[in-house]
Amino acid sequence: MKTEEMKKQNRRTVMVIFGATGDLTHKKLMPALYNLLKRDLLPEDFHVIAVGRQEKTSESYRQEISQSIADNIYGELKPELFGALAEKTVYHRQDFSEDAGYTKLKEIIGEDADVMYYLAVAPQAFEVIIGKLGEHGMQAHDSGFRRVVIEKPFGADLKTAEYLNEKINAVFPEKDIYRIDHYLGKEMLQNIIILRFANAIFEPIWNKNYIDNIQITSSEDIGVGSRGGYYEHSGALRDMLQNHLLQLLSLTVMEPPRSLSEDDIRIEKLKVLRSLNDRLDSIETVRGQYGAGEINGKTIAAYRDQEKVDAESDVETFVATKMYLNTGRWQGVPIYIRTGKALKEKTTEVVIELKETPYSHYFPDQTLKPNLLVIKIQPEEGMVVRFCAKSPGALNQVVPVGMDFCQNCQTGVNSPEAYERLLHDVMRGDATLFTRWEEVEASWIFADRIKAEWDKQKPDFPNYAPGSWGPKAADELLRKDGRRWWVSQTGEI
Repeated sequence: MKTEEMKKQNRRTVMVIFGATGDLTHKKLMPALYNLLKRDLLPEDFHVIAVGRQEKTSESYRQEISQSIADNIYGELKPELFGALAEKTVYHRQDFSEDAGYTKLKEIIGEDADVMYYLAVAPQAFEVIIGKLGEHGMQAHDSGFRRVVIEKPFGADLKTAEYLNEKINAVFPEKDIYRIDHYLGKEMLQNIIILRFANAIFEPIWNKNYIDNIQITSSEDIGVGSRGGYYEHSGALRDMLQNHLLQLLSLTVMEPPRSLSEDDIRIEKLKVLRSLNDRLDSIETVRGQYGAGEINGKTIAAYRDQEKVDAESDVETFVATKMYLNTGRWQGVPIYIRTGKALKEKTTEVVIELKETPYSHYFPDQTLKPNLLVIKIQPEEGMVVRFCAKSPGALNQVVPVGMDFCQNCQTGVNSPEAYERLLHDVMRGDATLFTRWEEVEASWIFADRIKAEWDKQKPDFPNYAPGSWGPKAADELLRKDGRRWWVSQTGEI
């Protein structure tokens, strides 16, 4: 059923996609729009203007996206649904820097329309497109909305991010800028708020009195592949930690917001990032780069041997950090984060390890495994609670047991893709799951400090084998504290 916002929205709504021939549009955006139509969540009078530099007709473009949608949705493509979407989709060829193209685009959009501009383009095109939209008055509106959606990376460091933000703010006000982080659209990541604040068994223990440490793992079991050129300019620090994982951490450890409104949640997330920056002097990091090897019987070339990668590259494909928050709730609780390419498994999850019970002396001859709460983000969506129980039999043998909830394991369960939720939120004007400038600024301060420390010493790369969990130093980061990494999806919990 349509939301009340959609029912009230009778105006023409136009989504303009710059970069309409790219992978993001074909694999994510158009399938997301198809699924939103299928769920009856698009505005009644909805249109797509696909903007690209290649010579195509609207008909040929529709044929291409038909195949892309079929390849990237659950189940079979329904011709009647696709026909309804295709009928509202037109292709517009233009160079992003040519004024004539924007003049024609403005005519296609029309006067009385709500517009969302989606920049599915390389970062270097952001400034050009935004500037041209401003020059042609395409950001202005007397009623309704004109919003712009910008993909990461938002800058390459704090200085470039500030420059880009200044250029965008000269055209669009902050309230109309949607910096998208698709991780925030993932179902279980959003569920963290529900788990914490809707369950009396979790929120009372969500503090330093009961929690020993927090771990976040986000790993890929493949190398960088054809993305070598991009990765040479980003690395794991900028590609994952500076944005996705700091956002995930913020939702996990933020203070209870005054309400679940977008402003109140964003205020608490920002406090987390600023608290991290208050303790920059205590951050410990490990960086790594994979060599040649095998993962599940498949040969993986060393990062330095990938296409468009410098043969002596010092770009990290792995990063692990230990850090603290400067807050009363989390004082003294270490937070460990790791992310990397060519690791043992593909997984993203948050592990909350609880402190030892004060009654462990009741079991002097046994080693009690710690209680764990695991929030699984991907590929499985769900959670695991591990606790201690008596093993069946005559002896009082204590063993770890688990309760495992998997949201997407049952046949027929199809959680909405992240882009479905995020596109729907842009249309509704809900910016809760988007990143505002202050958060971007705080996260770049964090990442720039780490990068500055790294630049003082040349790394000894490569330093981990594909199919491992990264450099041995990442394990030592926890081992010296008497701790270890936990991963549920490899049977290690």
